[in-house]
Amino acid sequence: MQNVYLTGFMGVGKTTIGQAVAQKLGVSVMDTDFMIENNSNMLIKDIFEKYGENYFRELESKILTVLPSEDIIVTTGGGIVTRQENIEWMKKNGCVIFLYADPDVIWNRLENDTTRPLIQQRKKEEILELFGNRLPFYKQAHITLDTTALSLDEAVEAVHRAIKTWNNRQH
Repeated sequence: MQNVYLTGFMGVGKTTIGQAVAQKLGVSVMDTDFMIENNSNMLIKDIFEKYGENYFRELESKILTVLPSEDIIVTTGGGIVTRQENIEWMKKNGCVIFLYADPDVIWNRLENDTTRPLIQQRKKEEILELFGNRLPFYKQAHITLDTTALSLDEAVEAVHRAIKTWNNRQH
């Protein structure tokens, strides 16, 4: 199986859905944010604070290139798509699935989250603007799944079906 890259805005459930899909398929899951934290021995919010967003985006790009090339589900950070080179890398090396959720639903999930540096001290309008700015990048994925009204089990099943369909098209 080619790699599957789950993209989408923070709070859509990429990590949770990715872990469940990987378990269902019997493959590994790798989370780019976790890998960056692990490799740098720093939390992402601390990386942002100390080195800035640009440095963090460099780390994201590097992580993509060292991942195994097949049989993994890759859960990505919400901003990985802001670099065109990352989108092209993912599309060339697997199936890119954009997990969409309604921005108001995302805001409700993120409103009190203190772990995400791009949320800190921002108003709802600013977060919605960030979402809007990233939307054209997310839409470059091979597949878009609207998870707004789906339970976790339904979202996992939708991603699983999308992967099966993708794999059938590749053979």
